[in-house]
Amino acid sequence: MNEIHAHLTACAAEAARVTRGITPGQLAAPSVCADWTVRELANHLVLYSAHGLEHRALRTPLPEETVQRDFTADADWPERYAAQLDRALAAWAKPEAWEGEVDLGGSSVAAPEIASMLVKELALHGWDLATSTGRPFGIPEDTAVFLLDVVERYAEVFRQYDGFAEPVTVPADADAFTRALALSGRTPKA
Repeated sequence: MNEIHAHLTACAAEAARVTRGITPGQLAAPSVCADWTVRELANHLVLYSAHGLEHRALRTPLPEETVQRDFTADADWPERYAAQLDRALAAWAKPEAWEGEVDLGGSSVAAPEIASMLVKELALHGWDLATSTGRPFGIPEDTAVFLLDVVERYAEVFRQYDGFAEPVTVPADADAFTRALALSGRTPKA
């Protein structure tokens, strides 16, 4: 496997762990993402970090019924999410997934860059979900360093589309994950 696949795998495992601890009663609560409940955040994470991850590797569009689905309506949604992540990681394990470009809503992006953005999706929204439900979220240091690089490359683009808030100040000696969170406009726990 390549380095990006290893980072996807690490972030997917942590996101799956976090979702398994969410209780039905937490779904209606507000999340750390403005204007989103925990349910809305969880559905976004499931849609884009699992289903979207697989469809990007396969170069197929997300079916409209998948886009509109409330994944959290199923009592076993965390296990279904984990299984979908496994399918997505298996799709990215194939060498052809890394070749060429992937359509990103009208523009083509190199497959490794799409995978890098999906590392960002898993890590940042995984952290959002963990923080919203009172759980820790951790990734290996090498994955955090990779994530920071991705966030640095795309922060201004995501800010233009309201995907990131303005950066938050953290100590200069903060670890890579904390710096990535802060650069994306998230307030890391002290």
